[in-house]
Amino acid sequence: MEKTKKFGLIPQVLILFAISVLVTGVITFLIEQSLSDSSIRQQTETIAMEIAEESEAAVRKYPAYEWLLSYWYAHADELDVEYDVGFEPGTQTEQKCRTLCEQCPGLQLEYVTEEVLETMNPGDQKLYAEIAYTWVLAELNQVKQAHNLAFLFFAMADETYEKQFFLLSAADPGAVRGNTYGEFYLLGNVSTVGEDQQEAMRSAREHTSHLAYAGDYMDFYIWFGETEGYPVFIGMTYDLSVIRALSASQARRETCYAMIFQIILCVICLLLVYRFVLRPLKKVQKSIRLYKQTKDSKQVTESLLGIRSYNEIGELAEDVSELAVEMDDYVARMATITAEKERASTELNMATRIQEGMLPHVFPAFPNRSDFDVYAAMDPAREVGGDFYDFFLVDDDHLCLMIADVSGKGIPAALFMMAVKIILQSCAMLGGSPSEILTRTNEAVCSNNQAEMFVTVWLGILELSTGKLTAANAGHEYPVLCRPDGQFEIVRDKHGFVIGGMDGMKYKEYMLNLEPGSKLFVYTDGVPEATSAGQELFGTERMLDALNSEPQASPEGILKNVRRAVDGFVKDAEQFDDLTMLCME
Repeated sequence: MEKTKKFGLIPQVLILFAISVLVTGVITFLIEQSLSDSSIRQQTETIAMEIAEESEAAVRKYPAYEWLLSYWYAHADELDVEYDVGFEPGTQTEQKCRTLCEQCPGLQLEYVTEEVLETMNPGDQKLYAEIAYTWVLAELNQVKQAHNLAFLFFAMADETYEKQFFLLSAADPGAVRGNTYGEFYLLGNVSTVGEDQQEAMRSAREHTSHLAYAGDYMDFYIWFGETEGYPVFIGMTYDLSVIRALSASQARRETCYAMIFQIILCVICLLLVYRFVLRPLKKVQKSIRLYKQTKDSKQVTESLLGIRSYNEIGELAEDVSELAVEMDDYVARMATITAEKERASTELNMATRIQEGMLPHVFPAFPNRSDFDVYAAMDPAREVGGDFYDFFLVDDDHLCLMIADVSGKGIPAALFMMAVKIILQSCAMLGGSPSEILTRTNEAVCSNNQAEMFVTVWLGILELSTGKLTAANAGHEYPVLCRPDGQFEIVRDKHGFVIGGMDGMKYKEYMLNLEPGSKLFVYTDGVPEATSAGQELFGTERMLDALNSEPQASPEGILKNVRRAVDGFVKDAEQFDDLTMLCME
């Protein structure tokens, strides 16, 4: 038969390693992405504190920053400010600076205190607030751009933290914050604050800083101080998509490094596995195939000498070598045993034929007699059995019937059965009643019963002219009798002790009158004790039901009905005992 081509062990190991690398790569990527995300966010928080310091410095460098914050809040709708400009010529801020300096000679704009501002007229105060706002906003925009922020702002929260008022907001013109927020980069815009950000602002006031999420953005709120009794925060907004992209990029880079290292490690492992595992195993496989071809253990032993692995593979090579030697010895022993078994089987078959030949097996047994009919069958549990039956004419008017069951099974029971059968038949042919026949047989068996075996026997002698049946029972099953046009019923006769059980036993006999049409059924315990797969016995009740299913049938038909019922009951269960039956009409 042609073998199907299969993958070798090396390709299978390679596939296994490839799958391991892929699975490990995916797991590593997910872990690295999580670690990178956490690491980047920690870095972002650290950088946020640095940005806050720069932002604070941009505001606190003005001695009157508290006055400015209050003024910007109070006059947000009145201020005319420029966004993202410096002290460039031609701008409104540059002109406002010149005008203020002309009106207030000697005024140093960056060092104006609250006391000086209080002495100015409202117009000059407004000019100064607009100039300072533009300068601070320009510095915040530089910080925002330097750190790649989406937004950088100073915001004032109301008492409930549900609203925030933007004092300073560095953002790209037209930028919209989050998915649900409108524009707020202009001074004075008011934004509704979500619960997440409310909690962040409260926590920032207590712990300096806190993190919050707003749609596609991530906010850091850092406590700055109070103005007009309201809390002021520095807010930084990071675009989450940028952080995610940075995290994914870092995760991919770390994963690539990990996979390259793993591939190198796998290659080294594969080389070591091939050197110390696969190559010795391949040699063991070739040795096994060599033994299959040659059946020569010497060649196998020589081919395995080169394997010096001091591990399970080395032990396997030794085991294969020893196994080949043992196989040679086993094959030699099996050849001898097979020859012995064949001889024993031949002798056992001969014993089976001898046993079958000793029992009456030609039917009809008395073709010249029409006054009675008899049929019997014996099915041994093994090749030979311990049950037997017999029927023969003692003279023209007397028919001897017997059935017996030897203790045990197999060849010992068969040998004992043949000896007892010969003794019984010899004693019966010498004449005498059934009790006398059993008594003489018991004496003969007990006189030389070294095996201490015994046999149950039912024996009856029928006077054909009168129908008088004289019988004796040596520990055997009860006979079953069917009267003409009646049903089979058990005859509970008197039992004597088994043959061969004890010397000096005397047996009692009894008589039955059989009318024309009567049937007598005797059997061994293999019938009622037939066992199903569920360990349930066939029993005498089922036996009687089988007998009475067709009581008017011939003796042969009666036995077939019983056997059919037994087979249907036990089905595929193993036969444990010899099954023997005899029916006489």
